[in-house]
Amino acid sequence: MVFWLWTGIALLAFFPIAVGLFLAIAYLYVRWKYMGFLTRIFQEKPLFVVPRGEPDPRAEEVAIPAADGLALRGCYFRTSAPERRGVILFGLEFGSNRWACRQYCQALIEAGYDVFAVEPRNQGESERDPNYEPLQWVTDRDVSDMRSAVSYLRSRRDADPNGIGIFGISKGGSTGLLIAASDPWVKCVATDGMYGTHTTMVPYMQRWIQIYSGNRRIQKALPGWFYGMVGTVGVKRVARNRGVTYPSVEKAAAKLNRPLLMIHGAGDTYIKPEMATSLFARATGTKKLWLVPKAKHNQALHIAGDEYNRMIVEFFDRHLAEESRELVPVG
Repeated sequence: MVFWLWTGIALLAFFPIAVGLFLAIAYLYVRWKYMGFLTRIFQEKPLFVVPRGEPDPRAEEVAIPAADGLALRGCYFRTSAPERRGVILFGLEFGSNRWACRQYCQALIEAGYDVFAVEPRNQGESERDPNYEPLQWVTDRDVSDMRSAVSYLRSRRDADPNGIGIFGISKGGSTGLLIAASDPWVKCVATDGMYGTHTTMVPYMQRWIQIYSGNRRIQKALPGWFYGMVGTVGVKRVARNRGVTYPSVEKAAAKLNRPLLMIHGAGDTYIKPEMATSLFARATGTKKLWLVPKAKHNQALHIAGDEYNRMIVEFFDRHLAEESRELVPVG
C-alpha cells in the first residue's frame, strides 16, 4: 500500500513536468513548421469589394495634419436638421474613401448629427508614408491618424464641448474602439464588422493547422491559449518586419467604460460571428451586440436597411445627444 501511495505521489509530481515538456516541444514544432504560413496569411489582403463614395458638394472639404506632418483628407457634413444633436467621427473600412461615409451616415445627418470622415495615411487622397504599407489590421499609424481627427474636432470653432461619438466600419470600428477606450472626450462608440487581432487570429490558426497537419489528436490536445501564444510571436515578427505595432483591440475592449453598439453580419464568412461574440464578451460597460441575419462582412446596412439606420440613430440619441447639456443651433 505504501509503495503504491508513493508511486501515485511521484506520478502526480511528474505530471505537470510532462505536460510542460509536451507543450514546450509542441510550441517549438508548431513554430518551426507553421510560422511561415501564419506570417503569410496575416499579410494577405482581403478579397471582398470595398465601397467608395463620390464627392459631395454639401460637405466641407478638410485637410488636417497627422502627428508626423502628413496631410490627411477629410469631409465634414453638417446636419440638415434645425438643431445639432451631436458630432460623430466616422471610421472608414480598409481601402475605402472619405465619401463612403455618406451611405452609412445619411440617417444620422438628417437626425441632427454632424459627421466627419477622414482618410488615414496611404488611403484615398491622404498623403502617403513611403515607409508604410497598410493592411486590414489596425496599426499604431491608424490609431495616431484617428487621434489627429479627434484633435481636429476638438479644435473647431463649432466643437461640441460635451464630446463626440464614434461610428466605424470594419477596421475603422476597431480603430475607433481603441480611441474610445483611452479618450474620455469620446462618449460612445458604434461599430459594424469590427474585429480584433487575437480573437480573429486564433480560430484561423486552428483551421489552417487542421488543413496542413493530419494529426487530429495533437490538434485537439492543444488549448486555445497555446495557439494565441504562437500567433503572438508571429504577429510580433510581422510587426518588426513592417516597422509597425499592432495594438490589442481585445485589451481596449476590456478597458472600455462607455456605451458600445456592435453590429455584425451573422453570415460573415471572413470575420465569423463567433469571432465577433468573443470580442464582444471582453467589452465592459453598457453594450449591445446585433447579429444581422444573412448579412456578409460589412453588408448589414444593405440587408437591414431602415432597421439598421433606426438602431444607429437611437444609439447616438440615447448615449450622445441625451448626455449633452443643450442642443447646439445650426448655422
